[in-house]
Amino acid sequence: MNLKVKAFILQLISFATLFIIVRFVLASYTNLEGMWISVTAFVIGTIAAPQFQSVKSKDGDKLFMKWIFMKDVKEIK
Repeated sequence: MNLKVKAFILQLISFATLFIIVRFVLASYTNLEGMWISVTAFVIGTIAAPQFQSVKSKDGDKLFMKWIFMKDVKEIK
């Protein structure tokens, strides 16, 4: 599998997981109603989800992850 596709899929899965969890928590424990639950979950999911990126280097393609809860960029593959 191409690393760009893998990065996209990993980013999509991480965002979707956070979005669903945050949406459920907001619906259960806040007074938000209607579309505001989804909008708030979208913003939180976008900010909190890790970012994956494929980079070409002289050693070949590499996959990196950056997350707001980690100080540095982590090499995945």
